[in-house]
Amino acid sequence: MTSTGICPPAAAAPGTRPRLHAPAPGWSIDADVVVVGSGVAGLTAALRCEAAGLTTVVVTKARLDDGSTRWAQGGIAAALGEGDTPEQHLDDTLVAGAGLCDEEAVRILVTEGPDAVRRLIATGARFDASTEGDLELTREGGHHRRRIAHAGGDATGAEISRALVEAVRARGLRTIENALVLDLLTDAEGRTAGVTLHVMGEGQHDGVGAVHAPAVVLATGGMGQVFSATTNPAVSTGDGVALALRAGAEVSDLEFVQFHPTVLFLGADAEGQQPLVSEAVRGEGAHLVDADGVRFMLGQHELAELAPRDIVAKGIMRRMRENDAEHMYLDARHFGAEMWERRFPTILAACRAHGIDPVTEPVPVAPAAHYASGGVRTDSHGRTTVPGLYACGEVACTGVHGANRLASNSLLEGLVYAERIAADILRTGLHARVPQPLPTSQRPAHPLLPPEARFAVQRIMTRGAGVLRSEASLAEAADRLHRLHADARDALDENGKTAEPGVDTWEATNLLCVARVLVAAARQREETRGCHWREDRPERDDTAWRRHIVVRLNPDRSLAVRTTDTTDFPPTLPQAQEQ
Repeated sequence: MTSTGICPPAAAAPGTRPRLHAPAPGWSIDADVVVVGSGVAGLTAALRCEAAGLTTVVVTKARLDDGSTRWAQGGIAAALGEGDTPEQHLDDTLVAGAGLCDEEAVRILVTEGPDAVRRLIATGARFDASTEGDLELTREGGHHRRRIAHAGGDATGAEISRALVEAVRARGLRTIENALVLDLLTDAEGRTAGVTLHVMGEGQHDGVGAVHAPAVVLATGGMGQVFSATTNPAVSTGDGVALALRAGAEVSDLEFVQFHPTVLFLGADAEGQQPLVSEAVRGEGAHLVDADGVRFMLGQHELAELAPRDIVAKGIMRRMRENDAEHMYLDARHFGAEMWERRFPTILAACRAHGIDPVTEPVPVAPAAHYASGGVRTDSHGRTTVPGLYACGEVACTGVHGANRLASNSLLEGLVYAERIAADILRTGLHARVPQPLPTSQRPAHPLLPPEARFAVQRIMTRGAGVLRSEASLAEAADRLHRLHADARDALDENGKTAEPGVDTWEATNLLCVARVLVAAARQREETRGCHWREDRPERDDTAWRRHIVVRLNPDRSLAVRTTDTTDFPPTLPQAQEQ
């Protein structure tokens, strides 16, 4: 069941893998481990590696605290409350994942999660607590118990980021900020040998350089900027997924993009990062209503407004179509000013900044791209299909989220799997290998898109691969994306010219890469499941589609798409390569 009718080819020789068109590295440094990304996953992995005595370098695209983690409002889910158990957390996660979660991966998450949160607290993160000192726990969509720990009311991510950044600085970890990762370096046998990167602005290093390391941990976050409207920050351009694809790694389930149901509606033409209205607002009792004040989620699910996010997003979209409306409303006027100011100060300020006062009026909301449940395929130790390359956090597909992420499982996944990656690097002795990277000049250059192509990709994806999809909309999106890809390829082939290398052209090229994979996977999955909603295939089909879609980028930059035989992921690495 492949789009090409054949199975993907065997791994290509290292020298044939495409790389971004970029200058040769002008400087290099050496390390045991390089971690790309500075959210909860990246900094946790870096701290654990450094604590074990490994020379660790953190590379991040902006400042250390500028990733998606600091924007997380609701909290972190773990079975920490009285009467709650990992088994109950597992059950809720499996239901939300709509039959595609890897149960072993989820069991690891929920059993190791509580202690991982306690270690985060020991690192310095301060969560909201009662006067008796117990953690205050709330509920969010899909959870049958209060198990969401939060900080600063609705500023959990900011507090976690603060604590981890302070720990990194206190330990003196080497960090390279304002650096866009470009490509994976490999040796003659195809094993990881580090990364190339471009440092923006003046500093100890500037321009294109390299970090040589036998272990690379991708923790680059999401790809929300592939759509016009998203809750993701501007840096979320799919760089990690695109890098992994160019390196020959497999990605899985990229069609499952979660659209958060309650994003502040700023107008039909609003683009870029949009303010999130946390699920926790509904967890505390806010209601979704239409313009007439009718609670339309009642009767659609036993949990009504607290149903899993895909169900709530679909409920909102259906009501919008029925009423010919551009948005719905979230009504929490009954909270009163004191609760809004104490529990949700960040959201209150964001709403008021846009002329809306939740204390006295309902908040206009509509779904927007929020979280990628799929990503670079890993095993339970965070290993990808490229030896020495690891992935964790939103860039990874561990199997935890299945077809739809359960609210507030993402921060926990980042914690748990980052710790497992550090343990695996130590266990295997991978860090002891001295990398011998092949010169980048031995690999063919990938043509670059002009900067304005970024907006073309976003509009194509929003129109053809958004919340509502069909074969017709996806086919049109695939055709338009192919034309962008072909134009850049033909320009390079015919006259050797490509867009000028730079951050904006590299980002546009990465966005096109992940958009092509997302659309290919969405066309392949001819059913509706989780956050993948096909209008022309409205039913879930477990017989044909309770399985995963895996994509690789061929050396000629075409896509190889296959479907697994079962819900189980095949191993990421042959047993002989695990050590």
